[in-house]
Amino acid sequence: MNKSVVLKITLELIWWAFTALIVWLVLRPINKAMYVWPFEIWNAVFVVTLVTLTRYTFFLQHTFIAKRQIVKIVLLLLMFPLTFVLIDHLNDFLTFIEERSWEPLVGHLPTNQQPAIQEYIWGEMLFFSVGSIIAAPVFAGRMMLSIWRQRNRGTV
Repeated sequence: MNKSVVLKITLELIWWAFTALIVWLVLRPINKAMYVWPFEIWNAVFVVTLVTLTRYTFFLQHTFIAKRQIVKIVLLLLMFPLTFVLIDHLNDFLTFIEERSWEPLVGHLPTNQQPAIQEYIWGEMLFFSVGSIIAAPVFAGRMMLSIWRQRNRGTV
């Protein structure tokens, strides 16, 4: 294998380990405090999506997809449905809180601990969900720019 390919694979594995660590750190306070967190999977998806798309947006030239035009076209086209899926699941969370309030989620906690975990969940869910919703079309634009640059200039 080429040394460049080995380095890119190693860098990718390090980034995925870093992303897994971020997911664990973000979800740990929620998992410690709550019996049931019905949005755990989508919360993790929001975190992974934000970190990964932001990383690919800024460090595309250091990834294994940098020179693969077909992969970039497929990713570009997938960002549009992904954006709507992310919006839909953010809406599910907001609807749940609006219709059922926080009681089903944090009602088992002592009264003095409820506001802190509610603020944490609210803040991190909105940060990562809105961030990933914004990152998807920005990433699509970056893919379009990269495709154009590679075709017309030979760069990423």
